[in-house]
Amino acid sequence: MSGRDPELVAAAVDPLVAAEHPGLRVWHARVPGGTGRTPPGLRERLALHADRLRGREAVALRTRPVPWAYRVLFRHLGLDPDVTRTPLEELVVDRLLHGGFAARALPEDALALATLETGVGVWALHADAAGALTLRTGADGRLALCDDRGTATVLFSPPPPERAPGRGTTALLLVAVQAPGVDDLVIEEALWTAAAATIDAAS
Repeated sequence: MSGRDPELVAAAVDPLVAAEHPGLRVWHARVPGGTGRTPPGLRERLALHADRLRGREAVALRTRPVPWAYRVLFRHLGLDPDVTRTPLEELVVDRLLHGGFAARALPEDALALATLETGVGVWALHADAAGALTLRTGADGRLALCDDRGTATVLFSPPPPERAPGRGTTALLLVAVQAPGVDDLVIEEALWTAAAATIDAAS
């Protein structure tokens, strides 16, 4: 591990959630970064992924072990992955519909790159707007990451505006959901990929 690699921390899991969804974990890492323009190098890497994801390759992607694990997890969470797409499949459909990945901004493009390269969905919170996180069932019945101020973000959903990175954000809390059966090394790669892209842009 290099000095640039962030420290990965496992969120606490409510015992009821752990009993219902054994093997489900959430990891996070604090890194420097905020919002801003996507650097050319990151745009080029996204374009390379778009070139590789054509017709049959895109369709076959869901059958690979990591994407399949998230489809299984979605079903266990009561979500139909053919209706509510996993993060990777959402990106793939976007590529097929638009012929590529339009560069948006940071940190969104760094998160997209991490998902495309590993199959793991990664999100970003405003680091200073998040306390110690616990995975638990929210009031609406959905799994959420919560702290002492309430819900930081619902699992597999963008964070609410007050928790999302914005103007003035100087540190991000990158969050990755580990589906049962997905190796720890894949989660590490996802978070490190997103972190490297945000750190490079911030430096």
